[in-house]
Formats: sequence, structure tokens, C-alpha cells
Amino acid sequence: MAVPGDPPNGTPEGTGGADDEFRSDDFRSDEYRSVVFDEDFVRAARLQEYSAQERMGEHARAVRSRSIWSGSGSGPRTGTPGRGARQGMLLVLLIATAFSAAVYMGLRNPYVPPPDGPAQALSSTVVPLAPTTAVPGGRPADLYAKSPAADYRVGAAGITLPAVRRTQHFTDVQIVTALSVAKDYLVNSSLDPDVLAGSANRPVRVLLDPDQLAQFDHSMTSPAGDGRHAITGWLVRFDPATAVVADSRVRVSGTLAYAEVNPDVLEVITDHTFVYAVRPATGAPAAADGASLFTVRRELRLRFDRDDLGARRLELAAAYVMAGPQDCSSDPAGGFRPVLAGAGPTTVGPSASDPYATGEPRRAAGLCGVLAPSAAPGETSVSPAP
Repeated sequence: MAVPGDPPNGTPEGTGGADDEFRSDDFRSDEYRSVVFDEDFVRAARLQEYSAQERMGEHARAVRSRSIWSGSGSGPRTGTPGRGARQGMLLVLLIATAFSAAVYMGLRNPYVPPPDGPAQALSSTVVPLAPTTAVPGGRPADLYAKSPAADYRVGAAGITLPAVRRTQHFTDVQIVTALSVAKDYLVNSSLDPDVLAGSANRPVRVLLDPDQLAQFDHSMTSPAGDGRHAITGWLVRFDPATAVVADSRVRVSGTLAYAEVNPDVLEVITDHTFVYAVRPATGAPAAADGASLFTVRRELRLRFDRDDLGARRLELAAAYVMAGPQDCSSDPAGGFRPVLAGAGPTTVGPSASDPYATGEPRRAAGLCGVLAPSAAPGETSVSPAP
């Protein structure tokens, strides 16, 4: 049996066994005495395992970094970026910065097409319509009931907006805005009591493009029948020395239409008939049955560029107005002068016009027309040929 200290494969041949001249205990004690630790030494020993970082110590890494900052191998192995890598990263940063700036500026300053230039001057035609028979008088309600305006709506309710569908370059919201501003203009210029009486014009002025304000102001202060500066081309006004409105329930009927003129301009066409009950303005208050009807047919062409839509304003490009009964010898540029109840026929013009008729208004051949007789109940309105 082997004992600790014997050769691993037993005692070699040719050597003695237990009777040899020295024993294994003697071998251990003599030859390996210097490497045998006593029991106290073993107990006092302490095992300590170092971490990977501690084992590495201050040595550099054995492999080269593959970081983009290390370049293509030309830089040192300490991770410092090479010259080529630095230039590449700088180029990437510049491109990213330029792209971000472009996106930011696009969001903050969206492209808006330039406006269609300054607003054009208003061109207006105001045609007085002379009566062919004596002007009937009576109570406003009775007069309305016997006139073609019997079924008209009252006030702003008679100005209705059409169905809206977007165009190629204008959204439905922009179109609704244009139609709403057009309606506001009609209400302010045709139904506002102060505007009708001539005591105010600001409700109309605030809706106009700034480029037209000089022309408008000149028309208000120095009206003229020159096709540019008639007050009645801009709004409805009665000469305060001739007549006043006897009933605030003005009867209204008509249509609005819109069309895209070009990619930057939207146009709205309004065609409405306004029927007013008026009475004499001078002397003692008129009798309750002393009112008469006065009819105004207004066809307006309104233009809206993108700036106008944003500011809720308009350009009044053209106005064609027929109004009566009036005397052809009177100048309606400064205000309408109705022929009142009981007055007989006056000088007549070259053609008859019916302001109650729908569709394209008949253009008077001269600066005066004839007011076609209104239909009595059960009769047909006849408009004589020119």
C-alpha cells in the first residue's frame, strides 16, 4: 500500500522496498523539508482573487477601438478621433443643422402666395327709375302685402349663403369666410339705420381694403356721378332732406355666388333687391298711411385676396344699382331722393326696368330708366321692352 510521498507509479524496479537503506518518511523529511508548510502557516494564509480591472492594472487595451471617432486606423489606439473621422462627423452635423433649420423656418413661416397687387378702384353705375303712374301711399304693412315683396324675408334673413364647395386653390373655410364678409357688407351698407340716414359710414368703411379707403372717403365728402365717387355706389343712403325710412323691417331677397378668379383671388357676386318703406322728411310727422315703397336693386362684385380673407375685409370692384321711384332729373350720387306717396309721373327714361325681376338685371341705355309697374294681386307684372 502506497503512502503519501511514494512515487505515483509505485516503487521502481531495482530498488528496495521496506528494507531499503532509507524510507519514504526519511525522504520527505530530508529532501522536501523546505517546501512543506507547517499547520500554523496554512491557517494564517489568506486567499484573495483580483478583479479583471485590477488584473489589467495600468496596461492599455490589447485590441484597437472600432469607434467611429478612431478613424480608419490612422489615429492612435487610445480612442482619439482621426482627422478623416472628424471631418466626416463635422459634415454630418452641418447637414443635420441645415435640415433642422429649414424645417423650423417652414413651420414658423409657411409660404403664402403674394397678393394680387393693390386693390382696383370701384367702378359704379347708379340708375334712377322714374315712375309711370302716381306713387301709391298707405301703411307700410299694407304696401308690402300688395307688392312683389310680399314674400320677401325681413332684414338680414333675406341674405342667405349658398352651398359651399372648395375650389382648386381655396378651401371651403376660406369660401365661407368670403361669403360671410360679403353678407356683413350687405347688411351694413343696406340695412344699418344710421347708414341709411346718412349719419354714419364707418360700419361700411371698416370692411373695405385699405387701398380703397381714399376713394371711399372722397366719395363721402365730395360725391359725384362720375362712376367712381357716388355715395350710392358704396351704400344705400337717402337724402335726409327728402325722405326717411318709415319702417325698419326692410324686405330683402337675392342671391350670392362665388368663383375663383385666379389662384390668389376669390370673387363673390351679390344680387339683391331691397324694398324700403319711406315717408317725407320735412315738416310735421307724416300720417301713418303716408308711406310709400322705394326699391333698390344692387348687383355688387366683391373681390378677396388672401390678405383680405385673413383680415376679414373686401374690395368692392363694381356696383350696378337701380333705384326708384326717382325723378330722372335728380342726381342720386349723393343720396336717393324718392318720389313720395301721391306724386305723379315724372320725366321718363329710354327703357323700362323691373328691379323685382330675378336673373341678369336689364342695363339701362342711358342714365335713367322707367320703373315697371308692380303687379297688383292676381295680375301679372309687365316690363315693357326698351
